Amino acid sequence: MIVRHARERDLPGFIGLAAQVEHWFGPMVDDPGFSGAVVEHIRGSEALVAVGPDTAPDSAPELPLLGGLLVGSDAPTFHIHWLVVSRQARGQGVGAALMADAMKRYVTGPGTVEVVTFGADHPGAVDSGARVFYERLGFTPAEVTDPGPEGGSRQIYRLAVS
Repeated sequence: MIVRHARERDLPGFIGLAAQVEHWFGPMVDDPGFSGAVVEHIRGSEALVAVGPDTAPDSAPELPLLGGLLVGSDAPTFHIHWLVVSRQARGQGVGAALMADAMKRYVTGPGTVEVVTFGADHPGAVDSGARVFYERLGFTPAEVTDPGPEGGSRQIYRLAVS
C-alpha cells in the first residue's frame, strides 16, 4: 500500500468512498459542498489517499482508492476532518497507515489532534469500528458535539502530542 498526497483526479475515488458510508454520515455524493471541501483540501495539500501497491504512483486515474483522509490545522490543534477506508480494505491497516502518515506530515507538538466521530449510541459507532480504532491510536473520548447531518450523535476524540 502507498499513502500519498491526493490529486484532483482522485476526486471520483473520494466520492466512491463517500458512497460507501453515506448511511452513517448522511448525503455526500451529490453534495457540492462535500466535493468542494475535498478539492479545497487537495489543493491545500491537506488530503491523503491510500492506493494499492500495484498502482503506479503517477498513473491516472488511481481508482478505486483504499482510503482517504482530510486534515486541517489551526496549530496547536490539528483536525482529522474525514477518514474513510473502503469496505473491502477495512481491517487491513489502511486507516492506521493514513493516520500515521498524517501525523508525520502535519502534526507538530506540543498540541492536540482532534477528530469528530460517532457518539456511543450511533449505529456506526460499533459497525464502523471508528471509536475503537481511535482509542487504539491513543485518542480519548471528550465532549459530545453537534449531531451529524443525518441526525446521529457525534463525539470529539482527542490525542495530546508533544
